[in-house]
Amino acid sequence: MVVAVDLFTSQKFRFWTFLSMIMLLFVHSYNLNQRYLQPFSIVNEQLTANSFLQYFLCNGLFRFFIPMLFSISGYLFSIHDARPYRKILSRRFRTILTPYLIWSAVGLGFTYILELTSYGRGIVEATALLTLSNHRVLVHDYKWYELLMRWILIPIPYQLWYLRVLFIYNLAYPALRWCVLEWPKTFFFVLILFWLSDIGLILLEGEGLLFFSLGIWLQKTDFQLQGTHKWLKPLPWCLSFLILATIKTIIAFKGFLIFGDTVFPLLLVLHKIVIFCGLMATWFGSNRLVRSCMGKQWYIWLSAFPFIIFVLHAPLVAYAINSLFPLLQQVHNFRVLIFFLLPVCLFTFCVGVG
Repeated sequence: MVVAVDLFTSQKFRFWTFLSMIMLLFVHSYNLNQRYLQPFSIVNEQLTANSFLQYFLCNGLFRFFIPMLFSISGYLFSIHDARPYRKILSRRFRTILTPYLIWSAVGLGFTYILELTSYGRGIVEATALLTLSNHRVLVHDYKWYELLMRWILIPIPYQLWYLRVLFIYNLAYPALRWCVLEWPKTFFFVLILFWLSDIGLILLEGEGLLFFSLGIWLQKTDFQLQGTHKWLKPLPWCLSFLILATIKTIIAFKGFLIFGDTVFPLLLVLHKIVIFCGLMATWFGSNRLVRSCMGKQWYIWLSAFPFIIFVLHAPLVAYAINSLFPLLQQVHNFRVLIFFLLPVCLFTFCVGVG
């Protein structure tokens, strides 16, 4: 027997899945000098309104959405225990692994075509997105085994890592469920340490494993997702979320001068705390917003497009940033203009294709 999700929780899952794709567009439109963010990223440029805003949003407020998606995925996957495991996995092959390989090939093919012109090669080289062995920066330079590695393990559409590890967690679900039910305290203690260490491997990483397992635990323990316990009240979590994200952003710009090399573990710990506060604040503080949005037909219609936004927006976003810089660099505050304009354009394009 399949245990159904109540209507409001289902609406909340759909609301946050869609909104997460909007946040993803902004995170990948980040265009400061150090383009690719890490939890402990420091910013080697002047603190301005633009640089503060981009870091505050992209490496602060918006970074909770990946744990949110993994938790939702773990919760929904664990609902279907009554179905034959082989049948569920065959469906995951169709819905996760097949799209992963298809869209990885699309990104590879699109980049190859883009490199056929000198202008396109310049855009690809400027992103440093394809660098392998410190010297192969174009698909045309790859050897056959490097092409295979790019297609299967390290896609040019870099957001596909989520599908790769999600498929691994789906495969490992029986073992994860057993650990969650039989040894929950020990298992989550180990997972939290793994998450805090920020160790990431091609087929395994701490963040997804922790929050996918958390989703399983929430479903199996019948946790009240609309709980009213005093420690779930959203206001303290919201204040903590905003204040700590602000502190982390300031430290990312100024902290190295004060803390030296110890700033990196400090930023990493702050990052994890901000993520947790963000999860608590947004999940338990969004009920009115969810009811309002999911009561509007236009939002329900738009919320059907998260997957196409997810698979299609990158590497387009990386190439677009580098092509827009020369065109708009004479415009005042062109970086912040690109930061807000590009996600809107990509969103429109992806929904149009969808």
